[in-house]
Amino acid sequence: MPMFNRYKYYLLAVLAVVLFVGANSVYIVAQPEQAIVLQFGEPMRLVKEPGLKFKVPFIQTVVIYDTRLLTLDPPAQEIVLNDKKRLDVDSFTRYKIVDPLRFYKTVRTEEQARSKLAEIVNSSVRKILGRITLPELLSQKRTQIMSDISSAVKSDAAQIGVSVADVRIRRADLPLQVLQAINARMKTERERDAKEFRAQGQQQAQQIRAKAEKERTIIIAEAEKQAQITRGQGDEQAIKIWNDAANLDPQFYAFYRSLEAYKNALADGSASLVLSPDSEFFEYFGNSAPKRK
Repeated sequence: MPMFNRYKYYLLAVLAVVLFVGANSVYIVAQPEQAIVLQFGEPMRLVKEPGLKFKVPFIQTVVIYDTRLLTLDPPAQEIVLNDKKRLDVDSFTRYKIVDPLRFYKTVRTEEQARSKLAEIVNSSVRKILGRITLPELLSQKRTQIMSDISSAVKSDAAQIGVSVADVRIRRADLPLQVLQAINARMKTERERDAKEFRAQGQQQAQQIRAKAEKERTIIIAEAEKQAQITRGQGDEQAIKIWNDAANLDPQFYAFYRSLEAYKNALADGSASLVLSPDSEFFEYFGNSAPKRK
């Protein structure tokens, strides 16, 4: 029985060693991955096919890289354009690892690769944009500018085993201090323009009022003139009519004038007249018809 227990322990020890060695002899490569087998730190072979793979335990190690399309989104950087305008440029890059061996020899890890690629992108953006002016960046040349940036990044990224699919500028804004200065200047200009417009409006209003007052004075004067002319013509016509009437029947005209005199003398109802019976004032009261001379 003691001998059996001893063999049992030996068997368990051997099994543990086999499992340990076996665990260090296999590795798995997933579908979107590629692996490099290293022996004492030197690349031995590249594994592109997915599946369960084998290696020499303890001597060989495996580095696995993701070959899917990845995104690099570095922080925005301040760029000085050719016309000395400053912009905060925010870009992003889509890339993938296409040459794992070169990638391992140049940058080794994905973290270092992202740092190196960010330097490449920022350097290319700064170099290309430093040659142009702000109006050119906002014009139809923007497509060609982005093409130049993409070409420069692709060329440099290929040196580290990376293929760049796309480089885009998400936004290019003026720095906050510049925006605040521009807004303050625009506000001042708008206030100045508003004052000028108000002053012009007041001046035009005064001119309109003065013109209206002038035209009013002219119209009133013309109306009064026309009224006096019409009144004079009416008086003239009335006199003519009276004269014509008097010439046609002088006795009736004399009678009418007497009635007008009576009316004016007794208009307020409180007046009293003391006249002799034979006064000419009563010439037409004594008889049914006036005397003819």
